[in-house]
Amino acid sequence: MFECVVAEDEELLRTSLLLQLGEVWPGLRIVAECEDGASALEAIAEHKPDVAFLDIRMPGLTGIEVAAALADVSPRTQVVFVTAYDQYAIDAFEKGAVDYLLKPISRERLQATVQRVQARAAAGRPDQATLDALLRHLSQRPAEPAASAPPLAWITANSGRETKLIMLDEVAYFRADSKYTVVVTAEGEALLRTPLKELLEALDPHQFRQVHRSTIVNLKAVASVVRDDSGKGTLKLKGRSETLPVSVPFMALFRGM
Repeated sequence: MFECVVAEDEELLRTSLLLQLGEVWPGLRIVAECEDGASALEAIAEHKPDVAFLDIRMPGLTGIEVAAALADVSPRTQVVFVTAYDQYAIDAFEKGAVDYLLKPISRERLQATVQRVQARAAAGRPDQATLDALLRHLSQRPAEPAASAPPLAWITANSGRETKLIMLDEVAYFRADSKYTVVVTAEGEALLRTPLKELLEALDPHQFRQVHRSTIVNLKAVASVVRDDSGKGTLKLKGRSETLPVSVPFMALFRGM
């Protein structure tokens, strides 16, 4: 039985894809349904499915970034990108390392994709070299049109009875705390009344990266990355004495540091 992870941040589209997969691939077992890139990466690392359907544009990690990390966490997993846009690199998808589905997804196109995935599985391990080359190509250009709103430059957060204005360059990291988020700077901590997931969508992805389900770090605040024998990592920060754990799936994002 084939196992699958589906990652799509829009609930209606995710539900629709799951229903269509149930119709065209009855033997497929869905082991995880994810609404953001970080959850998808962790689910793939845990289940090591045969195939992952990844929306390219998701909060936090994009589908391309998740796919790029698979060589370290689950190299046997095939990738199918799901996207609403077709203006970039669709010719590259046709090389066979991965497949793609355009929204809205037609039954005929999904059936063709399923057949390709099954054929590649019968042939053996995915062509990692071709996949790596494709992902490098995609990462050099916008995966999808940029959001109209620019990334945040500052936030307001509560510290006791005081409301602070904090420039994002001063933030070391954000930590989830129940329904709220703790923002940590060199001067201390404050409480932000925005869930971590919502905050992630508004931050500059080139500066802020999720390193754990409950932690987003400012890359400008990272002094070094230490890897242990189990594959987990630890971030040492500039101006802060504590260290931050990096879960195994997210260590692939620090390759080359």
